[in-house]
Amino acid sequence: MSPADGSLSGRQPKAVQSALAVLEEVARAGVGVTAKEIAEHLSMPSATTYRLLNLLVADGYVVRLPDLSGFSLGPRMGVLIDAAVAPIVCTAAREVLAELRSSVRFGVHLFYFTNTAVRIADADGEYPPPADESVLNRHLHACAVGKLLLAEKRDADTLLNTALAALTDSTVTSKAALAEQLSTVRDRGVATQTGELREDSACVAVRVRSPAGALVAALAMSGRGDQAELLGRQVSALQEGAARLSPLLA
Repeated sequence: MSPADGSLSGRQPKAVQSALAVLEEVARAGVGVTAKEIAEHLSMPSATTYRLLNLLVADGYVVRLPDLSGFSLGPRMGVLIDAAVAPIVCTAAREVLAELRSSVRFGVHLFYFTNTAVRIADADGEYPPPADESVLNRHLHACAVGKLLLAEKRDADTLLNTALAALTDSTVTSKAALAEQLSTVRDRGVATQTGELREDSACVAVRVRSPAGALVAALAMSGRGDQAELLGRQVSALQEGAARLSPLLA
């Protein structure tokens, strides 16, 4: 196959390595590094350096400074960094979770939020979440914690696929209907899903804000689909737990 049909040519792996080297140099050198400095440090031809920088800028991994004096890491790097760094939960926060878990027969989970994604910080080992992290992030519209993140955004569409996938018959696939849900979530600070992510699952989640007001995490309970009403009765307990977690997660 030729490169035109989407396969890799013999030269392309070298191009990928060169692009990664440029990206690493921007990260190492810091804000304002110039194309000339990158080319000199990497012993790379100036034309190649400029071409790779233009590609990285176009894809959002690198940005030009407003005064055009140099470059810095772009917004898409944040996604890679967030995915690479494992969430850390302090001992005091784990004690709050353990206390809450001992009082209910549901799964109790702590999720952290990045600017664009949900991270599982501490999942209940006895009653696991209904889906893994990758599924939650691909279908933010179908999970309670995802709705909390979407409700925080001025433009939730930036985190959504063009079409909302129907995971079950109960999944909301209309963006207008989802917008109504998110408005309620925004007002109440509570999000739910019943049979939207999996037909046999239900979940309720409350937001955890830092003392300064930033959304940092979600405290959630999960159970079977037929336990949705019982889960709904746990909102007060979740909100109390969220209040205790707030100063611990800031």
